[in-house]
This record gives sequence, C-alpha cells and structure tokens, in this order.
Amino acid sequence: MLRLSEVPDLLPGPGEVLVDVVAAGVNRADLLQREGRYPPPPGASPVLGLECSGRISAFGIDVDGWAVGDEVCALLTGGGYAERVSVPVGQLLSVPRGVSLVEAAALPEAACTVWSNLVMTAELNRGEAMLVHGGGSGIGTMAIQVARLRGAVPMVTVGSDRKAEFCRSLGAELVINHRDEDFVEVVREATDGRGVDVVLDIIGAKYLAANVRALASDGRLVVIGLQGGVKAELDLGRLLSRRLSVMGTTLRSRSVVAKAEIVGEVDTQLWPAIAEGSVRPVVDRVVPWHEAAEAHRLLERGESIGKVVLQVTE
Repeated sequence: MLRLSEVPDLLPGPGEVLVDVVAAGVNRADLLQREGRYPPPPGASPVLGLECSGRISAFGIDVDGWAVGDEVCALLTGGGYAERVSVPVGQLLSVPRGVSLVEAAALPEAACTVWSNLVMTAELNRGEAMLVHGGGSGIGTMAIQVARLRGAVPMVTVGSDRKAEFCRSLGAELVINHRDEDFVEVVREATDGRGVDVVLDIIGAKYLAANVRALASDGRLVVIGLQGGVKAELDLGRLLSRRLSVMGTTLRSRSVVAKAEIVGEVDTQLWPAIAEGSVRPVVDRVVPWHEAAEAHRLLERGESIGKVVLQVTE
C-alpha cells in the first residue's frame, strides 16, 4: 500500500548534496519494493524511488563543482518519492541541454543500467547485433538508442503493435512480437543462422535457454531482471562449444564508488548525445505525486512506452 507521510527533514552528509525534488522516475523495482519483494540495501532510505530530478539546495562537506540552484538529476539507492533527497555527489548528473527538468527524472536509472550493462559489461561494439527484451520499456527504449549510438544493430521483442511501431521509430532494425513469434527463430533467420552478439534480458529463468540459443559464437547474455523466475537449467555444453558468457548484474546494490564510475561514464559518453538530440528520454506519462498508485498500475498493466514519471513539485 502506498501512502504519503511526514518524515524528518534531511541533512546532507559528507560528500552528499541535498536535492529539492521536482520529479521522480517510476521503475519496476519500486513495484517489487512496495510488495515486500525487493527490500532496500542496508542503510538505504526505505522511501521508494531510484531516480529523480530537481534543484540543489544544500551541501555536505567535501563537495565541489556544484552550486545551490543547479538543476540536476540523480541515480539513487532510494528516496526519490519525496520532497527532498540526499545524494552522493558522484551520482549527480546535470540536466542535458534541451531536456526539461521533469523529463530528466526519466534518465538516470535507464541510462546507467543500459550503459553499464551493454557497454561496460557486455562491451557491445560497432556492427554487432543486440537483442533486448521489453523493447517498449524504459530500459528497452534506452537500449535501442545506445545500441545505435555504438554503431550496433538493435533488435527487440515487444508485446503489441503499438510498441513495435514505436521501437521502429527509435531505430530498432528487427522487432519481434513475442506473443505470436519465436524470437530465437526470427533472430537466427535475420542473421543467416548466426545469432546475436549480445542479449540484454529482463525476464530471467523463463527465457534463459532461449536466450542462449539466440546467441552467436562468443555471444554475451546479460540478465538484469527476473520477471520470469529465478531458476532454470543451463546447457553448459552450448556455452563451452560456442564460447558464450552469461552474466547477471544489479545496479542498486553497488557501492557508491562503483555507481560514481558508471555515472561518470554516462556523463562523458552518453550525455553529449542526449544534448545533441540523437538520444532522448522517452516519457509516456507524467503523474502527480499524490497519484503514485496510479503510476504503479500503469507499469503493472504493461501499457506504457518508455518511462512513467511522478511530478512532485513545479
């Protein structure tokens, strides 16, 4: 159950910045936490919200390079569904040129998740083929754009014609409706039997065997979600004979230092493309803060394209 409540005001600690929140991105992890299935890491705020945008209002000690009033967005471990949040300075990003403060709330989680997994972990390279499941999601819409930015070939699975059309408009070169097509067969046919070089997967156990079959030799499967379960059999013979890699990652539980490294890469490598307009935030709906339950229902129904954002203040 979601409810608004009063909590003690925050003070920024050493190396932290206090942000007056304007908007917060809504993520599937928020739904899981609400249901008691994804507790925050030790020491993290119990308040929902893994990303936000807003204006800096105060500093702790050992903070340089920012000023009170700066418009920022931030990757959080929790606390985004609030009027104020304290953020480690290494997890702050400026709002890219041409992006509104509300739109910016949709960027940090998807950008950092996709960049850290496709680029830093899977090392997606120019000319390689990438398949992402949930192409119409916040992760999927960002992954399509990052793949194009890297000179790779983006392929996606979706669950509706509306999402398929939108993914094509972002640059997806192959769109597969998982409701009536076998994505392994379609991918292998499209690649002359070779398969894809990288799969970015939010499903988990349900798709594990199929994901492995969809990979080309030396392919990399990166699992970042478990919507389809946590346990499945893995054909190790296929992994060995085709030199495949299967990796699982999370972002929320990483250290402050590790998150700062990811945010730093996103800032230098991806943010210029957003400022130029070649990559953009995809926001389906902006919902008033007090209607957070409706925002969660939108995600649960799977009808939104891109991100749903809560507007906290003007």
